[in-house]
Amino acid sequence: MLDDIVLFVHIVQQGGLSQAGEYLSLPAATVTRRLQRLESRLGQKLLHRSARQCTLTQQGQVYYQSYANLVEQFEQTRYQLNQQKEQLSGKLKVLAPLNICHGFLKPMWLSFCKKYPDIQLELILSNQLDDIIKNQADLALRIGPQADSLLQQKKLAEADSILVASPEYLTNAAKLVEPNDLKHHRLIGTTLRNKWLLTNTQSCAIYTHMCRFKSIYNDTGFVKYQVADHQGIGLLPRFEIINELQTKELVRVLPLWQSLPREIYAIWPSGRLLSKKAVCLRDYMHNFISEQLPNS
Repeated sequence: MLDDIVLFVHIVQQGGLSQAGEYLSLPAATVTRRLQRLESRLGQKLLHRSARQCTLTQQGQVYYQSYANLVEQFEQTRYQLNQQKEQLSGKLKVLAPLNICHGFLKPMWLSFCKKYPDIQLELILSNQLDDIIKNQADLALRIGPQADSLLQQKKLAEADSILVASPEYLTNAAKLVEPNDLKHHRLIGTTLRNKWLLTNTQSCAIYTHMCRFKSIYNDTGFVKYQVADHQGIGLLPRFEIINELQTKELVRVLPLWQSLPREIYAIWPSGRLLSKKAVCLRDYMHNFISEQLPNS
């Protein structure tokens, strides 16, 4: 009914049904049918129509005066929103995991804000899978594919997890030549998995290690902290320990063995066209991650 009221206002402003049809790119028959539908719903005749002119009825005058300003405001707002959608400016709300953003993606967020200062980034960090639709977010970053049919997703990269320890821990530790040797070591793990499924990158052999953890956390960041404190071996996402590997604070153990890769996705609600600024951020994340992670 709202669309029909908008059409009625344009008929009055354009001076007739055919003129309104031309202005709105609608067939004359459609304009006539929709006006008749509106009058039927209201139970009021809004226009006196003749071959040459249309004039408002008394009831039509009341409806026009009531709705003309509202229609104008609505169309101006819609135009402004459409313009903003095509600009690299304005608010951009994003949901993302806490750990990866404080570590691996920290320079990416900083450089994005610096490069696009007119975009007002609202970054909501949480390790919980907050509902992107309920939170009215434009975009979300997720580890692993999302099964929700209400979401669209684009794979940004793949990231494996690798076994690491500090050089100091390994100095006095038991031998570590094959995965079975892990049973002689202190293992630091997460509540997300009590077994480590490892794949050999050369032979493609698979080994499953049932873990007895010295310490266990619901946060991989604390696994990294304890491993870096020379207290054991951890299986950690490569993207969380890039800096520690570069500085040799942590080193790989059993370098031919790693976990199966996990995908990193950008997601957004199905049926919603991404704004230009959201597409910009999605592509910016993809480029950054591809450059930083091997085989992504």
